[in-house]
Amino acid sequence: MARPEPVQIPSHPLDRFAPLLGAERFRHVEEVAARAREHFRGRTIWHVNSTMRGGGVAEMLGSLLPYVRGAGLDCRWVVLRESDEFFALTKRLHNNLHGNRGDGGPLGEAEARLYARTLAASAAELTPLLHSGDVVFLHDPQTAGLAAAARAAGATVVWRCHIGADRIDAPVQRAQDFLLPHVREADAWVFSRAAYVWAGLDRSRTWTMAPSIDPFSPKSQELEAATVEAILAAIGLGDGRPAVVAAAFTRTDGAPGRVERAAEVIQQQPLPPEAPLLAQVSRWDRLKDPLGVIACLDGDLADRGLHLLLAGPATEAVADDPEGATVWAEVRAALAALPEPTRRLVHLVSLPMDDLDENGAMVNALQRRADVVAQNSLAEGFGLTVAEAMWKRRPVVGTRVGGIQDQIVDGESGVLVDPGEPAQLAAAVAAILDDPARATALGERAHERVRDRFLDATRLAEYAERLLALEAAS
Repeated sequence: MARPEPVQIPSHPLDRFAPLLGAERFRHVEEVAARAREHFRGRTIWHVNSTMRGGGVAEMLGSLLPYVRGAGLDCRWVVLRESDEFFALTKRLHNNLHGNRGDGGPLGEAEARLYARTLAASAAELTPLLHSGDVVFLHDPQTAGLAAAARAAGATVVWRCHIGADRIDAPVQRAQDFLLPHVREADAWVFSRAAYVWAGLDRSRTWTMAPSIDPFSPKSQELEAATVEAILAAIGLGDGRPAVVAAAFTRTDGAPGRVERAAEVIQQQPLPPEAPLLAQVSRWDRLKDPLGVIACLDGDLADRGLHLLLAGPATEAVADDPEGATVWAEVRAALAALPEPTRRLVHLVSLPMDDLDENGAMVNALQRRADVVAQNSLAEGFGLTVAEAMWKRRPVVGTRVGGIQDQIVDGESGVLVDPGEPAQLAAAVAAILDDPARATALGERAHERVRDRFLDATRLAEYAERLLALEAAS
């Protein structure tokens, strides 16, 4: 068992958000931050999850926690380093909670012993770091088994579940049954949607809170069109001509950065500068249905010369997802099986994760280059890539599942289609491409919706208010 690994958290000033939120809303954020500073003085707020790179939870923590520091609170982040056997089990739980059978493996007594034994060892390393009065946020199935030990150490414990299903079926129920004894040990629980809240939990201590984005991060900051092209060239999508400007961006700490690493790119030709582009950026996960996105390119979309780009993190960098490499191989095989004219339109990109700021700038450029962004998930906890693309004023076509439907108002700030229906996805994309004025309007309203509902400063104030109320009631 490896010792939990600390993650360095920079400090970002909250006042960055003042121009975006307006005077009244930002004044409320400042007032809540002041109350939290006083209430938690001398105490530490901990976050524990299973990876520092790749996937929505790591993205959310990397985005939100610097503003906790910037608000003057002591905030720390640690990542579990567990065995492949443990992460295979928690991936099974992850899939089941989404209503998917996953690998079909058991969740019996042997798995319960593995889960409890692994997290007992991690708790023995983690709890000596805690002090009475600290607050511990535990994220997703990988960490729920730490709740009892953290409470015994005198901490207030909140379990944050980022995944769920719109209806409770047999896989969902068995995963909940497996985890519930551990989950009940927390003081409060956070779910991304009301539909995801588990039966058997005290509703007065259950919070429903959507994730949020940092608009100033390398993944979401403004980029000029020439910079986008330069970053794409650095990744390996260009035609070999020298870029007009540098592939530059601003790092999380405010320092200048430059995209210098190439991605692993599988393509038969460079991405033409003027070609229409449909892009999906997500982990290599069957629940994101990348094969369905490839299937939608058949017929009309291919005939009109639409290019398709699928991008995701290098699979070896995502420690808690043992299925990623298999899905990446399946996507490459699906590309190889396409007829030659269609194959020339597809670009597969495995993005390096060595430098998270650089990776964020790559994703930023890919989404900004796209004429339409897809999120074709079969199931989705929330899907922050949707909010990230909406912030960039991209028209987004997402599936009518999970948190995607909380972000997109169908026909107003994007388009919703049914999951597992490539023909619907293709028709929605074609309709957007055929109506540039509508595409622009969808993008503008998408940007406004994210500004109003899904920015980090607003969510940080909500977390603080919930914690203050929880401790006042106990």
